[in-house]
Amino acid sequence: MLKRVCAAMLIFATPSAAQEVRLVSEAAWSALNEASLLRDLDDTAAPQDYVAAARADYRRLLTALYAEGYYAGEISITVDGVEASNIAPLAAPDAIFEVVIAVEPGPRFTFGDVRVAPLPPQTTLLEDMGPRQTARSASIQSIVSGSISSWRDLGYAKARVADQSIVARHADAKLDVDVALAIGPRLRFGQLMVSGNETVSDARVRQIAGLPTGEVYAPEEIEAAARRLRRTGTFQSVALTESDDIGPDDTLPIMAQLSEAKPRRIGFGLELSSIEGLTVSSFWLHRNFLGGAERFRADAEVAGITGETGGVDYSLGATFTRPATFGADTEYFLSGEISREDEPEYLLDKVSFETGFSRILSEDLTVRVGVGALRAREETELETREYTLLALLLDGTLDRRDEPSDASGGYYLDVSAVPFISTDGDIKGARLFGDARGYLTVGEEEKLTFAGRLQLGSVLGAGMLEAPADFLFYSGGGGTVRGQPYQSLGIETVDGGETVTTGGTSFLGTQLEARYAVRENIALVGFYDFGQVGATATPGEDAEWHAGAGLGLRYNTGIGPIRLDLGTQASGDDAGSDLQVYIGIGQAF
Repeated sequence: MLKRVCAAMLIFATPSAAQEVRLVSEAAWSALNEASLLRDLDDTAAPQDYVAAARADYRRLLTALYAEGYYAGEISITVDGVEASNIAPLAAPDAIFEVVIAVEPGPRFTFGDVRVAPLPPQTTLLEDMGPRQTARSASIQSIVSGSISSWRDLGYAKARVADQSIVARHADAKLDVDVALAIGPRLRFGQLMVSGNETVSDARVRQIAGLPTGEVYAPEEIEAAARRLRRTGTFQSVALTESDDIGPDDTLPIMAQLSEAKPRRIGFGLELSSIEGLTVSSFWLHRNFLGGAERFRADAEVAGITGETGGVDYSLGATFTRPATFGADTEYFLSGEISREDEPEYLLDKVSFETGFSRILSEDLTVRVGVGALRAREETELETREYTLLALLLDGTLDRRDEPSDASGGYYLDVSAVPFISTDGDIKGARLFGDARGYLTVGEEEKLTFAGRLQLGSVLGAGMLEAPADFLFYSGGGGTVRGQPYQSLGIETVDGGETVTTGGTSFLGTQLEARYAVRENIALVGFYDFGQVGATATPGEDAEWHAGAGLGLRYNTGIGPIRLDLGTQASGDDAGSDLQVYIGIGQAF
């Protein structure tokens, strides 16, 4: 017979509907309430569901008591007066009128003699495992699992619990803990054993994985190797596991189980703006071009179809990348492009090539270094000229967004510098550009997201009449200021008594959005964009500005939101006079 009864009573006015769920407890009320499956059942539950939940609750409630330091508890769960443990799983009654959970927690235990050994260097027992501290089971689990994890970090991959004795002294309400750890030898990485690969050779898999064979074992190195293999896109699945057996000379072989993805992929893109017109793009991708997880991608794009932004733009390009070149985290790239840009202020025909290396310094930080060359023919109101440029490519990207295609938290930063010089020395300088984005979601339901973007650009060493036309800055359109016509803001320059518009040598732009999810897949957006183009290399100096604002709609498709933005001018004499429409896939930034 229980001396003190803590009861949770499920009382049914009818056999099918629970009228009241009540828990009365002298101790551990919250823990018992959260642990019980019976407490989670609703009016739609059948009698069989109550019996199944009752049978599962014995262990769940006992675990909850241990977690709170109660090791002498008694639990009784009766279904219409019959102990639930005595009811066969498939023998539930047709109707249940009353379920009673009765718990006698008993005294709360404190820690007695505690020993966990051997502990890793510079590790001590937790303060909450002292002689007068509540003997919560989580404290024991924390110190044991933490010690094993620390030993593994030090190279002892086979660290484990060898023996344990946990004794409850009921007379004293004390819990004695004695856990012996077996750490084994300090191991070094053995050979990476590869299986499942069909077209990528074992040697290339090992190069890409970059597992430091012969070095002291470290769990993070296995995780990093798996990430490198997944990053190539060549493999549909990657699983790296440790061998159960220790190899010769205290080495630990690692097994890589791979499954290759289909090598070829084709894709299409579509974007529409009422001013910029229709943009159609397509790509063809091979994920294992030469049999070493190399990627080859060909892209084609036609932009400005039926637009009001000059003529139609064309581009055709290809990019080859090879992972694990001069190191597991260094990728070689080679790209080329043929393009025509028929913009309001210039016509540019160009052939360009780039080659270099991309280095992943961490999971969110990447830097690129390369060289490029381009041959261009440029027509403006001032002149027609041809030139050949040589350039140095420097770029760094820090991406800490939670979801790149539809971010709701984190930030993104990209900074690039392109020093350039023409082969005849007439054109020289450097183009600098920075793009920073931040995201913050607020509210308990996380429906409101604030997003902000800041863009800064500068051309050093070359004036507006000297720098290549596509190196200069304009503002207006989807990428800068929505609601303002495409490239509507530039710099007016007088040359030979004639006033012409060119791009500026500096740019400052901001885009602000508030995104509110009205349904699971539908969000409304309000935005305000600002852009400033300057005649000097310092952003904001000797500059003209304009702004745009509007509303948008997002529909999440699973591969990225479909975007519809309606914007209008928010500055100048034409404020509010026109409506610009932008349709695309993915957030504006």
